Amino acid sequence: MFLWVELHELTISSSAMPLANMSGSKWRLVLIALLICALIFELDAQEQKAVPGRTPKPRKPKHEKSTNKGPRAITVKPKVKAARAQQILLTQVLNKGKFKKVGETINVQTGDTLELRCRGKPVQWSVPPYLEEDDDGRLRIVQYERYGVLTLVNTTGADTGEYTCYPMYCEDTDCRKEYSKAVKVFVFFPDPQELFVPSSDYYKVIQLRSNWPTVLPCQVTSPEAKVTLHREYPPVELDVDRREISFDVKKGFTIHRPRPYHAGALYCVASLGNLRQSSIKYMLIYVNYPRAPPAPVIQASPSTVTAGENLRVTCSATGERDVAIEFTWDYPGQEIGRPPYTQESIIPVSGGTAQQQSQSVLLVDEVRDVDQGTYTCTAQNMQGARSASTTIKVVPKAKPKKP
Repeated sequence: MFLWVELHELTISSSAMPLANMSGSKWRLVLIALLICALIFELDAQEQKAVPGRTPKPRKPKHEKSTNKGPRAITVKPKVKAARAQQILLTQVLNKGKFKKVGETINVQTGDTLELRCRGKPVQWSVPPYLEEDDDGRLRIVQYERYGVLTLVNTTGADTGEYTCYPMYCEDTDCRKEYSKAVKVFVFFPDPQELFVPSSDYYKVIQLRSNWPTVLPCQVTSPEAKVTLHREYPPVELDVDRREISFDVKKGFTIHRPRPYHAGALYCVASLGNLRQSSIKYMLIYVNYPRAPPAPVIQASPSTVTAGENLRVTCSATGERDVAIEFTWDYPGQEIGRPPYTQESIIPVSGGTAQQQSQSVLLVDEVRDVDQGTYTCTAQNMQGARSASTTIKVVPKAKPKKP
């Protein structure tokens, strides 16, 4: 305002002075320019106004402050969310809208309702075989916007088993289960009258494979039941040493290294309180499985045959004793329907090894030109098949020399 007063006074005083060399319009333009400069100077002084004796601190750019905190927020928060989503993926819905995170096993009283909620969009469920085969309307599965719900009403001891939720990976309309992200829970339905999960079978035949653990599914309805393994004849309780035989309340008894002496009729006995019950019988049949497919070796005697002579092609393979090996042949004469003649034999391998040599010989009588070509032998056992081949050449019969 001080400058405005001075300029105003200058304008008045100047107007009285003789201006010989300047016209009135030019003088007005000069005054207007001076007035505008004064206003600009006054506004700038108000913006830069500071406390006397202090130098104003320069402001830091706003982007510097956000840059320091930005990476910290990006790296920490997603990890927390991912961990929480994994922990609460499968929950049990309780009464009054309460939720409980499930562990490996849960107990549900028979007659109560089982309700499981699995987060995912969408998800699929796997239930015990009994529920898959017997659809009596008690099982209901619903997919919502962010999760799927499995509901089982009027539960019984037969519903005991493993319940699995599979998140689905979808591309357009094509969806597949993500087995690596599946969440499982084993649900027990304790039945005061039935210690074993009911079965419609009186006995079950199980193969004792020499190269694979064998499971006897003596499944109980309550994890509190004590279960033992017995042989029917001679009647004896088998020792469960956790090395040769072990027990898992979710699976049953496992024979880790089956041997011939494990074969026979076995059954389980469960006891809880004053109740004691026996399971169905398991008929165990020992089968000596080979460790690998056979490796055949083929040999012709000889590889060059004169027309009209007989041909022998031998194929042999060494394997475990009591393990059958089947041989099949492919040979040129098949094209014209020449019937195969084979001889098969088994020879024990000496030296105290539990091995045997199986052999198949293909016989071709009076070979002809059509018998020339590739002969292939395929040896097969319960683990697979392998082949070996050889080539036979047929030469014309020499003509007798004229005397």
